[in-house]
Amino acid sequence: MNQFQELYKSKKGTVADALAIISDGDYLVPGYCANEPFTILGQLHTLQDREDIHHIRVLYSLANGDYPFFDKAYEQTFSMDSYFFGATNRRLYQEGRCSYIPVNLHEATKRKDSFDEPNVYIGSATPMDKHGYMRTSLGNMIDRNYMDKAEKIILEINPNLPLVNGDTEIHIRDVDRIVEVNTPIPTIPLSKIEKEDEAIGQYVASLVHDGDTIQLGIGSIPDAIALALTDKKDLGIHTEMINSGMAVLMEKGVVTNKKKTLHRGKTVGTFAFGDQHLYDWLDQNPSILMLPAEYVNNPAVIAKNDNMVAINTAMQVDLSGQVSSEGIGSKHYSGSGGQTDMSQGANHAKNGRSIIALHATAKNGTISTIQPYLTPGSVVSLSRNCVDYIVTEYGIAALKGRSVRERVENLIAIAHPKFREELREAAQQMMLW
Repeated sequence: MNQFQELYKSKKGTVADALAIISDGDYLVPGYCANEPFTILGQLHTLQDREDIHHIRVLYSLANGDYPFFDKAYEQTFSMDSYFFGATNRRLYQEGRCSYIPVNLHEATKRKDSFDEPNVYIGSATPMDKHGYMRTSLGNMIDRNYMDKAEKIILEINPNLPLVNGDTEIHIRDVDRIVEVNTPIPTIPLSKIEKEDEAIGQYVASLVHDGDTIQLGIGSIPDAIALALTDKKDLGIHTEMINSGMAVLMEKGVVTNKKKTLHRGKTVGTFAFGDQHLYDWLDQNPSILMLPAEYVNNPAVIAKNDNMVAINTAMQVDLSGQVSSEGIGSKHYSGSGGQTDMSQGANHAKNGRSIIALHATAKNGTISTIQPYLTPGSVVSLSRNCVDYIVTEYGIAALKGRSVRERVENLIAIAHPKFREELREAAQQMMLW
């Protein structure tokens, strides 16, 4: 047994052993998405049984699990903040248990830590190698920052995690407690592609050229776009999220990263979430770089990619080109995430493009997603100043360099036909010209 194995053994224990180093008033930040420490979080509620524990805060975004400490019985002990809502965060928000922190992803840790810094990092990592290193694998949005700065570090070691290259390593010397688990990794399948998604994918693909570097998100529209790009050549990837559709493009040789002007030959991301095929593709793949969000999502870094194409989705767009992606009215749904980062980076890249793709209607076709003005109370996620194209299943609305009058005409043309006349009347009444 070498010195690293001995050190590992001295820090290995049960979940109870790991939680024993948590103190009253600690501020915990777990790994996100597929890198969530599911076993430890599943027993976090047991802290309430300790007489010395009165209040624990958790900075918990993109939640995948559903844990006992979410229950109302634990609301006096646990409170939660979040940079980005998933379904679980939304439920907790509605119950008054989780509050949202408005921030662009690339500066999330910097802005948060300048005011109120989490002091405990709980992550999920690969087994230790012979040199004493483990890797956080599928997530590095905030992980590097807190692995370097947190007062206490607890790792859940999971052999099911792929070994993903990048700035993801942490040495056993820097870890306080180790818990070994064998937890299945959460997966999401490629979306079922409807005809509307397919049409959107084809329109967006027409705006992407051979040799471009792309960014995509999550959902049926990004998946449809990925499938529509299979006839392209030598695409590159610089993205917040590496998704299953991107794995298809990499495997088919559509993505080669040969033409990138930054990290040539490498697919760059900050977290991965998708199907098992994606995880298998990432495992020990030398073409993958999983880097921190403060770097990957920095608009100044993104702009170093010539021909950068940022492709994102939204919930609502108004006739002047303002984009709302976080909720409708005062009802919060997700978060800013990296949408503004990627859009601004693409705007400043040589030959860059910022694209928003969305369905023309919502709620079974009863509501137009293109509105005269955003629903009152809605957050403007993207200024009308920084969007180049809006795409629906009815076509492409070019906004870059266009006047408000031209934008109105272009956006009405890609709205669902049954809403076009009322949009035109509203634009006239509002003097949108």
